Amino acid sequence: MALNTELNNMQMKQFVGLLHQSLKIRSRCEFLLWSQGEVQQFIPHDIMIAAWGDFSQGEFNFDIVSALPGMHADHIRHGEIKPFLTRMFEYWKDHLESPFIIKMDEGILGKGKINAFNLKSHFIGLKSALVHAIKDIRGRHDCLYVLLSASNIQPTFSRTMLEAFLPYIDHSLRQFDHLHETLDETGIATGNAAAPLSAREMEIMEWVMNGKTNFEIGMILNISVFTVKNHLQRIFRKLDVISRAQAVAKLSKFPEKNATH
Repeated sequence: MALNTELNNMQMKQFVGLLHQSLKIRSRCEFLLWSQGEVQQFIPHDIMIAAWGDFSQGEFNFDIVSALPGMHADHIRHGEIKPFLTRMFEYWKDHLESPFIIKMDEGILGKGKINAFNLKSHFIGLKSALVHAIKDIRGRHDCLYVLLSASNIQPTFSRTMLEAFLPYIDHSLRQFDHLHETLDETGIATGNAAAPLSAREMEIMEWVMNGKTNFEIGMILNISVFTVKNHLQRIFRKLDVISRAQAVAKLSKFPEKNATH
């Protein structure tokens, strides 16, 4: 449905005002206040999960925005939430890449199609999810948004509202860094400086040494630019450097020490 058939004149004015406000957001606090304020009238939610990356390769980061006490991304391991977000993205594609609503009793936290049983302790009391995503063709990665709610009943126009708000939500969240390091299945932050480079990381560094750009490396290895950048960030942490040039110089001195066998 079109927005002008869903909203009255006052609501439309409020909606446009919120869009303009979103363009001025420059911090996590500002986004939290915005999303937990008047936006709730259009897309009510208690927790917003944002995930971005290459879902086809299983390479993505996530962040959580919520006013609920203790609800932060650094409290959830990547291995716990990865299957849930991956399935949500697949479910979105199955729904013709359109916004959809799913209730908890339809399997979101059980043994149904979504199956996120290992997240039950984190999402106690939540009864429904509103989901949509944005595909970034040029960047070769996608952005998934899952809005969890304690209410089992979503407004009839919530899907239309999320579709309209999402480009602005996505733009706002790009204005600041997420605040946690992705945790692997063991709970250890990825990018451990003491760890050697993996075979894939060494492969990427070989192309870096050959002067290839992130875009060229992505094309050669058939991965997204986001995935290349993600690998490089981990490499920089492991080598304790801050640039490609420093990484090349350090790796050239100790190639055997930094490679896994």
